[in-house]
Amino acid sequence: MMWTLVSCILYVFALSKLDLWSVLARADELLNEVKTEVVFKPEQCTQKSKKGDLINAHYDGYLLDGSQFYCSRTDKAGHPQWFVLGVGQVIKGLDIGMMDMCAGEKRKITVPSDLAFGKNGKGPVPPNATVVFEVEVLSVSRGPRSMEAFTLIDLDQDRSLTKAEVKEYLKLEYEKGGKPRDDPFYEKIIADIFRKSDRDRDGLISSKEYNIYEHDEL
Repeated sequence: MMWTLVSCILYVFALSKLDLWSVLARADELLNEVKTEVVFKPEQCTQKSKKGDLINAHYDGYLLDGSQFYCSRTDKAGHPQWFVLGVGQVIKGLDIGMMDMCAGEKRKITVPSDLAFGKNGKGPVPPNATVVFEVEVLSVSRGPRSMEAFTLIDLDQDRSLTKAEVKEYLKLEYEKGGKPRDDPFYEKIIADIFRKSDRDRDGLISSKEYNIYEHDEL
């Protein structure tokens, strides 16, 4: 009888410890989550951002004490930033927090340090700092990182993308969205895409260079 009682006590104690560890583990997960707050969302939303999309956005970065460490409206002559979502061209927290956004949408995104600048920090951002971004998405278009887009862009099916092929694709996407642009607009996007993607600098984005960006760990 005594042994049965002791066994029951040990069992209950073990369960309580497991519950405690579960709570602590969940608390740790919550601390490391990206938190998003929708500040403004347009009534019309024809396309939501997803991995591989080409994003044009303004964003301001702040520390938790409210001090600003970055403003796209003053950096690089105030031009909004172009990047491909979900492939590591921005910090991981923004890749996560900017999913499913519409053109014209604004969000406040709080990013823990391990999904921002980590234990080393960067520039004015100190080590292990949680950061907050105020983001405004200006446009969303299917970019050359989306898997279904590669075959569509590669008109001659030679498993590499030329600047002319990428330009033609972008023009069609913007025209479909009712927002045709002039050539300098497309040339600027293309130059940025090839600067970030054409790793061997041969003037082409090969299927290998393209596929590098599809790994989830990026």
